[in-house]
Amino acid sequence: MMSSVEQAPLGTPYTAATTSEEVMAGVDLTYKVAVVTGGYSGLGLHTTTALTRAGAHVIVPARRVDTARAALDGITGVQVVEMDLADQDSIRAAAAEIAQSVDRIDLLFATAGIMATPLERTTQGWESQFAVNHLGHFALTMHLWPLLATADSARVVLYSSAGHHLSPIRWSDIDFTGGYDKWQAYGQSKTAMILFGRGLTALGAADGIEAFSLHPGAILTPLQRHLPLQEQIDLEWVDEDGNGIDTSFKSVVQGAATGLWAATSTDLTGRGGVYCEDCDIAPTAIPGGSMADGGVQPYAIDPDEAERLWEESLRRTGIGREWSIAMP
Repeated sequence: MMSSVEQAPLGTPYTAATTSEEVMAGVDLTYKVAVVTGGYSGLGLHTTTALTRAGAHVIVPARRVDTARAALDGITGVQVVEMDLADQDSIRAAAAEIAQSVDRIDLLFATAGIMATPLERTTQGWESQFAVNHLGHFALTMHLWPLLATADSARVVLYSSAGHHLSPIRWSDIDFTGGYDKWQAYGQSKTAMILFGRGLTALGAADGIEAFSLHPGAILTPLQRHLPLQEQIDLEWVDEDGNGIDTSFKSVVQGAATGLWAATSTDLTGRGGVYCEDCDIAPTAIPGGSMADGGVQPYAIDPDEAERLWEESLRRTGIGREWSIAMP
C-alpha cells in the first residue's frame, strides 16, 4: 500500500479559500496544449478560461457541441470536439480528431462527470456513473496516450471527490445488478479515479507522464442537476429557493484552484499518483474517518486495487493488453 510519507501534505501556502487566480499567478502556458473534458460548464469552464488566459490552446470534448460553443463564445484559443463519455465509439472518434489537429498534449483534465444519477446503463450494460466518470476517461486517456507521450512531462489531472469515502470498488457487483444505490455508485466511480491516477503514473514513468487525482471541494455547480431540490434542502446545501446556504462550500474560482495547481505546480514533480485537496497533497484518512474529515481512504491508493482496476478497465474498453501495468 502507498506509504503515508508519499501521501504527506507538502505544507503549501494555500488553503481551501485559495483561488485559481492565486495558483495561476505567473504561470505561462504559451504553446501548451490542454484537453479539458466538461470544459464548458462549472469547474471545467473556469479551468478552460484560466488555461487560455495563461496562453494555452484548449481542446474541449463535448457531448452538447452547440451548448459548448455558446458557453465558450468569446474565449480565444479554444477548440470544441464532439464526444460522449458514455459512448466508447464516440471517444475513439474524438481522440482521432484531436490527433489530427495537434501533435502533442501537455495537460489532460478529466473534469467532466455525473453524480448520484438515477440508474442508467450504457449499451454494454455498464452502470452509468462508473462508465462515464471512470471508463470514459480511461478510454480517452489511453487513446490520447501517444500525444501525451510526445509532450515534455505531460500531466493528467483527474477529478475525484471526497465522495470516494462512500465506497471502494465493488468487485462483486460493479454494475449494481443486485440493487442500485446512487451514492455508492458515485463513490465507487470516484475511488476509481484515484486508483486510475496510480496506474497512469506507473504506466507513464518511462515517458515522464504523471497523474494526480483530487477533491475540488464541495461546490454548487451543474453536477447537482440530478438531485431533487428537496434532497438538497434535506442535506442543508440550499434553501427552498435553491440558494446555497452551506458556508463550507467553495466558490467555482476556489474549486478550480486545486486542479490548476495539480497541473502546473513544480512542487508535485516526481510525486505522481498522489491525491490532493485544497492545493496540497492530502493525508491518508484517519481510521473511521468520514468525508467531512478529508484525506484519502487507504483502499483508494492501494496498488493491488489499482492494478486490478486497470486490468478490468482494459478488458471492458477493449484497449490492448500491451497496455497492462505492474504496480511498484
